[in-house]
Amino acid sequence: MFSTYWQIIRDDAKKTFEVCGQSENTNWFTNTTNGMQKSGMNVSCMTPPVTNKTSSKETLKIYGYTPEVGLHDRLMKQYREIMMKSVDDW
Repeated sequence: MFSTYWQIIRDDAKKTFEVCGQSENTNWFTNTTNGMQKSGMNVSCMTPPVTNKTSSKETLKIYGYTPEVGLHDRLMKQYREIMMKSVDDW
């Protein structure tokens, strides 16, 4: 049984990804990504297990996507702006 998982977020519109780190509990990460999707953002996430083959984040590659440093922060900022706009409209 795997106990630690990588947290990878993908911007499907720009075809970029970022490995955010490792976690034993990925609930917050996946729930936030689902919220982004519901708000209309074209993003997705992956939580593959950490194995001997993928013990370093530099070894993780996603076909068709290029790495982008700071992607998660940029997407979270965009998500916050969308959520604040919806609160103002309410």
